[in-house]
This record gives sequence, structure tokens and C-alpha cells, in this order.
Amino acid sequence: MSTFDRNWRELQLETLVDLSLTIGGVRPEEELVEELLQRAVGTLDAGSGLVATLHPGGQEAAVRSVGLPQSFEAIRSLFPPHLLEQLAAGDFVRAQRDEGDPPFELLAAPLRAGTDVLGVVVLGDKETRVGRIPFSDSDARFLLSLSNMVATAVATSRRVAAIERDRQRLADENRELRDVARREGFIGESPPVREMLETVRRVAPTGVNVMLRGESGVGKERVARLLHSFSDRATGPFVPLNCAALPESLLEAELFGIEEGVATGVQRRLGKIELADGGTLFLDEVGDLTPSLQAKLLRVVQEREFERLGGRERVPVDLNLVTATNRDLEKMVADGQFRQDLYYRLRVVVIRVAPLRERRTDIPLLARHFLEHYGARFGRPGLQLSRDALAALMSFPFPGNVRELENVLQAAIALASADVISEDDLRFQTGDAAPPATDATLTLEELERLHIERVLQAVDGNRNAAARVLGIDRSTLYRKMQRFATDVAKSD
Repeated sequence: MSTFDRNWRELQLETLVDLSLTIGGVRPEEELVEELLQRAVGTLDAGSGLVATLHPGGQEAAVRSVGLPQSFEAIRSLFPPHLLEQLAAGDFVRAQRDEGDPPFELLAAPLRAGTDVLGVVVLGDKETRVGRIPFSDSDARFLLSLSNMVATAVATSRRVAAIERDRQRLADENRELRDVARREGFIGESPPVREMLETVRRVAPTGVNVMLRGESGVGKERVARLLHSFSDRATGPFVPLNCAALPESLLEAELFGIEEGVATGVQRRLGKIELADGGTLFLDEVGDLTPSLQAKLLRVVQEREFERLGGRERVPVDLNLVTATNRDLEKMVADGQFRQDLYYRLRVVVIRVAPLRERRTDIPLLARHFLEHYGARFGRPGLQLSRDALAALMSFPFPGNVRELENVLQAAIALASADVISEDDLRFQTGDAAPPATDATLTLEELERLHIERVLQAVDGNRNAAARVLGIDRSTLYRKMQRFATDVAKSD
């Protein structure tokens, strides 16, 4: 091997090592293209050159050139047809024109990562002291080494860029979801809330049936509104219906509507299902549906059609269905109280809404929101909680969850004598002797029972008033009292 050849090989090796160090880490695609162009042209003594990276569809991504047009398409026309197909095989391609003296030569090599051609490097006219000479096979192999090294770096850069785009998109979507959640009144930054909102973000666009599980007062309707807001039916109506609030005869008419002429003087009235067409129907306390209404709802879920009460016409409907319950549907299915086929169709996706005791870090945020909202409504803006009052809220069990917290603060705002709500103002509403949630001698169910009993005593046994103070509906209060009575009977 001659001294020239030895020096030439050493230069090539040094160039490859230096390039590998230079492009180490993650570099922008434009910088990688510029680096390859300079190394290839400089090391191989090319009179001109071009490096272009390509999108998967073949469009130019980043292009750099010297002595050649700043367009891969313009250079491509100088090569034989099917240039990219030839480069995809991992080899170099030559092109030569007989015009001029000496002939004009081009050498192309692919930027190839695996089987994908991410771009192309083209060199023109190798220049020496004696004039232009053809690129040797050794030059071509060296160019392939350079391009393969940079191709790997380009692929890494694109993967990192794609990950960053996805991260930014998810961050933007989550930020938008939190903003919408605040507008809808669902406040929280605790881990259970963040996990729930992420599930909402992923599920809402799909339009699948969603079942919300959680205790009374946790905000299931607000979560249903979030699902509606992020669905493809967000511009349509959101129609809620509490299945526990009406007896069966009225609930059927409210749900399915009434056909004209069912009885003397009765006019046709649209039900909630028909009103929700093109939007979202939210059925709260779906576990309270009677067997006959469960059968009719199953038809809506399966066939997306129904009949009005007293009618025979099949009415098609297109809607998203969100249901909610705080009852043990699994046990109801096992006991034959709830249809198994309906149960599985309603709970395609289940989202659990955590009770307030599992997300106590959200209490200050919720309290601030309620103070601002009701303070403005009652003409008492700027109200604040004392430190002791906030500590009392943080330690209280809140069996009525967020709804009870809202009612407690609403009453405190209306009745507080100063600009700072004290612990006494809260005790006036919640009961002075309410046990703290941290009492290790009592179970959560015992705490809930004691609190309900104290509220009932404070309102002289008026269940409607007690339900309002607790932030739950009367039927839920009745079920809780029945369960407490059953537990006491069993213990006796």
C-alpha cells in the first residue's frame, strides 16, 4: 500500500470517528444534514454536493446543497429512473453526462435506516490537482459509511421529535381538559382526579358506553358532562336524568316520552332519550331501574331505537350513553335484580370517581372555588377561611362528599358574621361534636352513621332537610338508613 493510500485511509477513519463524536446524542435533523454535506464534500474533494432528507411520502424534509440546485427533485432528473428504488437496496448509484469537458459525474448514496430510505446524499465532480476524475469504488463505500451513520442519527432525531410532539399534544389536551373541568365545576389536582381525567380524555372521543361508579355527591354528573364536552357530539345536547328521583310510571314517560292520545287530553311529549338525539344521555342511579324499564333500555342500547309510551312507531336515536350508580350492580346481577346483558352493555368502560376522603388535598381547591362562586352570588366577595376552619374541613369525613362540602360552605358564607369564616361557622352547620375522620376507633361506616344521626337530630328528624344538608337525595338517605338498621339488627 502506497503512502498516499495509507494517508487516505487514515483520513477516512479519522473522519468517521470525528463524525460519530460530533453527531452523538440527539441533534436536529437540519444540523445533521449540514454536517453530512460538509464532511462528504470536504473529505471526498467533491466540487458540489447535496443532502436531502425525505418524509415517508417522499416529500423533502431538510435540504442543504453547495454548487447544486437546492432541490432533490431537480437533481433526481439527472439520474436513471427509479433512483429511490435502487438506493433502497443499500447501494450507491452513479450518473454521468457527456456534455462538456471533462464529463459531469454524480454519485448518490442513501441515508438508510433498516429498510427505510430517510434521504439521499449526492456528490458531483471529484476534483484533484490534475483535474476532475471519477469517484472510485472506495469513495463510494466511504460515502455509504458516512450516510449510514447519519441516517441512524436522523432516525433517532425523528423518534425523539415524535415523542416530544406526543408529549406536548398530551400536555395540551390535559390542560384543556383541566380547564373544561374547572368550567364544569369539577375541581381537583390530586392523583385520583388526574387519573380519572386522563381516562376521560382517552375514552370520550370513542363514543363507547361509559359507566361512572362512585358514592353520592362525588360529582358523577360533572364527569358525565366532561365526557360529553370531549366527545364528537359535544355540539349536541347533554340530557341528564336521575332514575331514582321518580316512580316507575313517571320515569317511563320521562325517559321514553308519551304518544299523543294515550289518554284524554294527553299530547305527545318527547322523552329524555329523544331529546338527547345527537348528544349525550346521562342516566344517574341506573341501578334503580325496574326490570321492565331495564328491558326497554336494553333495546335502546342494542338497537338504538325505542317506542314512545302508548306508541307503536320505532323511533331511531343516535346518542352517547353515560350511566352512573353508587349501588353494587354486581351483587344485584347475582341476585337477579339487574339484567346481566344490560349490565355488560352499559359498563363497556368503567370510570371510578373517588370520594372526597380519598382526595383530601383537593379540599382547599374546592373550598376556594366555592368561596369565590357563592361569595359573588351572595354579595360577599373576598371571604376567606381561617386556618382552623380549613383544618376542620380537612379532618371532616364528609359522607356526602363534594356536594356536602359545597352545602356546608354555602351556608357558612351566608351566615358568617366576619370576612373570615371561622371554625365555629362550620361547626354551626356540620355539628359541633362531629368525630374526626382520623379516629382509629371507628370505621368509616360508623362515622357516616353517626354524622347522619346528628344531622337528623339537628333538623328534628326531617329527612328532606337532612338530605339537603348532607348533599344527597332523599332516596339515597333512605337506603343508607335502611342499611344502618339492618346492620344494627344483625349485631343484636
